[in-house]
Amino acid sequence: MSDRPDSPSRRTLRPEGAAGVTQSVREVLALDAVRAGLPEVVAGRDGLDAPVRWVHASDNPDVPRLLAGGELVLTTGSAWPESDDALTLLAERFAAVGVAGIVLELGTRFERVPDAVARVADARGVPVVALHREVRFVAVTEAVHARIIAAQTRALAARDEVRERFTALALRGAPTDHVVRQASQTLGCGVVLENLAHEVVVAAFADIAEEETLAGWMERSRLGADGMLIVPVEARGSRWGRLVALPGPDHPAGRRSVLEQAAIALAIGRLAEGGTAEWDRMGSARLLDTLLEGRFAHASAVTARLEAAGFPVRGRVLVGLALRGGADTSAIAAALPPGARVLASVRDDVAAVLASLPEGARVDDDAARRLGAVAGSHGTVAVGHDAYDVDAALASVREAVALAAGAGTGVRRAEARPLARLIGELSGDHRLLAHGERMLAPLLAHDLRRGGDLLDVLEAMLAHPGNRTAAAAASHLSRSVFYQRLDVIEDVLGLDLDDGETQTALHLAVLSRRR
Repeated sequence: MSDRPDSPSRRTLRPEGAAGVTQSVREVLALDAVRAGLPEVVAGRDGLDAPVRWVHASDNPDVPRLLAGGELVLTTGSAWPESDDALTLLAERFAAVGVAGIVLELGTRFERVPDAVARVADARGVPVVALHREVRFVAVTEAVHARIIAAQTRALAARDEVRERFTALALRGAPTDHVVRQASQTLGCGVVLENLAHEVVVAAFADIAEEETLAGWMERSRLGADGMLIVPVEARGSRWGRLVALPGPDHPAGRRSVLEQAAIALAIGRLAEGGTAEWDRMGSARLLDTLLEGRFAHASAVTARLEAAGFPVRGRVLVGLALRGGADTSAIAAALPPGARVLASVRDDVAAVLASLPEGARVDDDAARRLGAVAGSHGTVAVGHDAYDVDAALASVREAVALAAGAGTGVRRAEARPLARLIGELSGDHRLLAHGERMLAPLLAHDLRRGGDLLDVLEAMLAHPGNRTAAAAASHLSRSVFYQRLDVIEDVLGLDLDDGETQTALHLAVLSRRR
């Protein structure tokens, strides 16, 4: 094998699109075509996992100038220089161009790998492999290239599948969190959508510790730490945020390709829905809903998630709010003390809000009046108790929602409504739910059958227990009609509405249903 000329007609070229489809030097050495030459790793063992993008067979000492990096060079060394200095320079040139490794067949020119080449290879981490038997270089080339081309074909098919998947999601108008979750499942790793301030909008995790991942997120994201793969979410010259994939396994389509397709689907969604303001509202609502529904394991994990979303928890005053009649998140935040941050979720015309206030601040009467202006003259503002940890803060939101759900307008404070506060603290308790169902089931069935308003009338009466004129006004009924409704309620429930214990039990039932 002493005559292997390196002419243009014999030169191995890398096919278009093969970049990124690789196998390691270690894997190449395990091929039968290579093992037939009794390969021995002589130097640069630390580089055996380097990727091989292509194979180039040449004895020409000037071949480094023809390479682009990642090639495995096959050679007999027949035209290599003789002096140690020249061999050192040749080895340095191979290393500088970034070859994956050098396979030197012994017996034609060298009986062993020259020490000068081995020294450079060890220093630069370039594997040098000696073949002790003659092999057909074309067989090695064909074996390696066949694997690369097969992998490339699989990659192209995988890219097509990924593109079709995320295009379908975009065309169906899939929600942002679903797109992010699909990206996480496809890549088998955590994926985070963040806004331009590096605040987490949506996060999906695959078998990793959420708390550890999100701790100090904004700082780590700015630094691009922990092997993060990052692509922008942008369209029409506007950038809205970034999609970040955490370290994970390789994907046949390429991890970046998957993330880019997900980012395109998200960008299409943003064009349809109106940009980052919609993201902020959506992320706020989804995060608060997740917390209120109890879909978390540890309070510390919730703290990490909240702070990664730009919502400070530690060293802050946390207050639950509920507004019926006004749900403008930015207006709610503006009505609170300077430095306040809010999460809001709107259901059935009631905005559930978790507010984070600077230490020492509170929702005083002035702030409550400003919130009342947001809710409107016919709206209701409910203020929960001050809290200093996540669990207490969620109880504060629940009690505020329970307060706002009752009849009447104006500002209500949990500290002045102990029963509503109790309901908030017991929210979700099966005994409380059973009590509400047991007390109100006949009334609910009556209203459903006849399209009636007896439950609303009962709520108005309980909200004004000592003033039925005010209760009738709150129900928008005349006093005579209101009293007729009360008589029907007593008949349906079989209870005396003037009895104090009965009123308390019914009030508890109504509040538990509206929690």
